[in-house]
Amino acid sequence: MNDSALLTVSLDKQTLDLSIGGNHVRSYVISSGEKGMGFTEGSFRTPTGSFEICEKIGEDLPLFTRFDARVPVGEWKEGEITEDDLILTRILRLEGLDPANANTKDRYIYIHGTNREDLLGEPTSHGCIRLGNGDMVDLFDRVKVGSKVEIAPLSIQKGKLLFLDCDSTLSSIEGIDELARLSDPATFAEVEALTNAAMDGKVPLSEVFKRRMEIIRPDLTMANRVATIYLENLLPGVGEAVIKAKSDGWLPVILSGGFAPLIAPLAKHLGIRHIEAVPLSFGESGEYAGYGESYPTTRNLGKNEIIREWKEAMLPERVVMIGDGISDLETKGDVDKMIGFGGVVEREKVKEGCDLWMKSFDDVDSFLEAINS
Repeated sequence: MNDSALLTVSLDKQTLDLSIGGNHVRSYVISSGEKGMGFTEGSFRTPTGSFEICEKIGEDLPLFTRFDARVPVGEWKEGEITEDDLILTRILRLEGLDPANANTKDRYIYIHGTNREDLLGEPTSHGCIRLGNGDMVDLFDRVKVGSKVEIAPLSIQKGKLLFLDCDSTLSSIEGIDELARLSDPATFAEVEALTNAAMDGKVPLSEVFKRRMEIIRPDLTMANRVATIYLENLLPGVGEAVIKAKSDGWLPVILSGGFAPLIAPLAKHLGIRHIEAVPLSFGESGEYAGYGESYPTTRNLGKNEIIREWKEAMLPERVVMIGDGISDLETKGDVDKMIGFGGVVEREKVKEGCDLWMKSFDDVDSFLEAINS
């Protein structure tokens, strides 16, 4: 180990370079955050700037040792299939030295070994820096607590972001209306009218959102039922359109004023990993316990906030939004193209103001031409 070790991470190149005494020693292939760079707790984004190694964990443990909360809990068997982002072999815990990244230690950002060595070289982690397990042992043995780490921010535009509204766009339903329908006819009629007023831009979204939730107060049983209804009403062609967009280099993100747990099964079915939607909480008995009142998509221009955050984090070459409502149209100034969707409901303001109008996902070639042109 050497006091003068410096670890330099390039998010652009997906590499970690180790220098000792000013001399370059080794380069390692890494995987950083799939959602790009950022400093917010819970964002799953990789912080940038200056850091130091504040803790070394796992010395002399076997290769593929699995950690949970930095405690060894067994060994991962090479080839074992899991969707989890496992922390394996060794941990170098990072502490931020800049004001912006000062929360890094509390965010539990590490350099660690991974069960997804096949994805190294691409940004696919949950915010940490992943290394191959053999490389992790090698690096661990060369550095010490106090060694400096520099993570350079992205500087090269790369990739394409496709933001997709969910309600009346991917699925023919409005989730909030279906929750109301499970209550009683009078509740449904009142909530449906409020939803349409908000989507048509007649009433501020923030005002409507709170009023609807005070009326419905949905429980877990209602939520699970509506999650199924979303899937039952998936629009024709959506699945193939998402597959084709991903193969063409687009990263799809569901951006919705709906509720994240209700949308999650649909997203999983479509192979969409990222959902930006409103949190919904339940008590121990499944009773309604509130929603994320401060979440951006509960208010007008909230989708713009989220899109700007993604753009700052990812530096995409191109950004497209597809949706049916006023909140989708509002994003026009923050995307390269806003595509209005009228396959379920035609909203005149959206149709008149969008860059392009589409009514179905059936023609995949036309869909790809629309988002790429």
